[in-house]
Amino acid sequence: MNTSSAAKARSRAIKPKAGFCKQALVANRKTYEKLYRQSLEKPEKFWGDASREITWFKPWKKLLSWKPPFAEWFVGGKLNVSFNCLDRHVASPRRHKAALIWEGEPGERVTLTYAQLHREVCKFANVLKSQGIKSGDRVAIYMPMIPEAVIAMLACARIGAPHTVIFGGFSAESVKDRINDCGAKIVVTADGGYRRGQVVRLKESVDAALPGTSTVTRVIVVRRAGLDMSLGDRDVWYHEAMAAASDQCEAASLDSEHPLFILYTSGSTGKPKGILHTTAGYFLGALLSTKYVFDLKDEDLYWCTADIGWVTGHTYVVYGVLGLGGTSLIYEGAPNHPEPDRFWKIVEEHKVNIFYTAPTAIRAFMKWGDDWVKKHDLSSLRLLGSVGEPINPEAWMWYYRTVGQERCPVVDTWWQTETGGHMVTTLPGAVPMKPGSAGLPFFGVDLAVVDESGAEVPPDTGGRLVIRRPWPSMLRSIYGDATRYRKQYWSDVKGCYFTGDGARRDRDGYFWITGRIDDVLNVAGHRLGTAEVESALVSHPAVAEAAVVGKADEIKGQAVFAFVTVKQGITPTTELNEELRRHVGKEIGAIAKPDVIRFAEVLPKTRSGKIMRRLLREIAAGGEVKGDVTTLEDFNALASLRQQEE
Repeated sequence: MNTSSAAKARSRAIKPKAGFCKQALVANRKTYEKLYRQSLEKPEKFWGDASREITWFKPWKKLLSWKPPFAEWFVGGKLNVSFNCLDRHVASPRRHKAALIWEGEPGERVTLTYAQLHREVCKFANVLKSQGIKSGDRVAIYMPMIPEAVIAMLACARIGAPHTVIFGGFSAESVKDRINDCGAKIVVTADGGYRRGQVVRLKESVDAALPGTSTVTRVIVVRRAGLDMSLGDRDVWYHEAMAAASDQCEAASLDSEHPLFILYTSGSTGKPKGILHTTAGYFLGALLSTKYVFDLKDEDLYWCTADIGWVTGHTYVVYGVLGLGGTSLIYEGAPNHPEPDRFWKIVEEHKVNIFYTAPTAIRAFMKWGDDWVKKHDLSSLRLLGSVGEPINPEAWMWYYRTVGQERCPVVDTWWQTETGGHMVTTLPGAVPMKPGSAGLPFFGVDLAVVDESGAEVPPDTGGRLVIRRPWPSMLRSIYGDATRYRKQYWSDVKGCYFTGDGARRDRDGYFWITGRIDDVLNVAGHRLGTAEVESALVSHPAVAEAAVVGKADEIKGQAVFAFVTVKQGITPTTELNEELRRHVGKEIGAIAKPDVIRFAEVLPKTRSGKIMRRLLREIAAGGEVKGDVTTLEDFNALASLRQQEE
């Protein structure tokens, strides 16, 4: 967003409705600022009070041990996340309250109360233990959005086995890479899952991945789609293992810094990074942000549409909501199956109160038309949220007016896999909303926009978005690579965590996120490393070289635009174009398939051999190539690419 459009959006700041403010946990800006100042100026007081949200087995002794860039929070404390999400609610009046409400794409529905979910989690924890899993062992979860996926996560947390959830849209190659990086001993998967009326055959991908691994001893398979398959020697049916398991399993008492999960996210190099989150700090961040950002009430039915394969699913489908004793709705399939009103049909029939989705989905809903929304009674909604990427003001206003009917606050949220929870948002009821702005910093987040030297820039000036002090839910490292962690996040701006995003802060203190500074694309809310896609393209025998950039897309935010040179003797054809797209899908997953592949004789490079990606971005955008091109080695490369423009 440029300065003029930011100013235009700022001029139509929208105040939350008075009726909502009266009931909100933070009812005005004065209260927000008091809490925010306390979180920075008196952290012992603020986090000490906040930590009472957790049931501790042993109280913590020291709030923070900070040896930059490595942090330990709530030092000496003992707890268990699964216990906090289940046992304490089972011992309360919430025992028979719905914890999970699930709807499958074909239409099946299952409700699990806290007591029922507790029983299933204990049983699966015992299944894992019977297969030799001990505290510290890693478990890979490659599942559709079904209750068993949540059960597996909570069972791992119960016995102290860090999980790595792999998005069900990823390929066998991606599954293999993640298993090998973390050394997972068990894979929990399903025969298949439903997506747009088709069965995604997950077990087949696992079978294709495992020959390239050496650590997996067992594969546990949920029968979801009823596919006809025979199991191998190391395979076990989930339902058979569960039938033999006890429903009694004591939650392990774990250190505050015990690893909770590893979640892989794309970086500016080809290898995905295993983001390591530990127990107490992450969990408290999830609890606090869920409580305040969504204004979660005990009677609410909350629906976050994210897959648990992403951090949004971890924090705001599972741990934050269940930790507070809320009811979390999960849906397996696509938003437009069988028709474009599937989400609104779910909202109406289940009487959803809080709805949290991505700008990608919102832009798709806009494209499909208002009539699909207006077919349904959405009067149960009281709060809307946005996540995954910056939301443009037009989409924000459509969401507010058409879905929320101008009575529901819209909370945009900026954060990352690495941050664990929300960093910037508009607390509902507390402050006016600015369409297109992520809002104000969350409690404990010391955020700034700085120049390349690390100096804070004036209001309404673009710069690098950094966090100037540690926060409880921060990543602790990149799994197995502390050197990369230090270099990736703490070397660009001295003493600060560099988010990789550009931003500006307006005169009211609101942050406006402008997007990635490095070579990481945000495609439909999913971070995708350009190097990862380039590596996949170059692995095809016909490709000599590839460069990938992002192109603005009204639906996905960014589209994947690839420039490819082929090997001598290969003729670029439409058929090869499609073959390369399929190849990338096989190597990484469908989300990484290039939207456009443009063949080139040569790629524009500097004399030192570096590809001039700035020029490629400009060409992909269809605009005029601007700026200095004096370092370009071969001007014919630029001329040939221009000739291909439509």
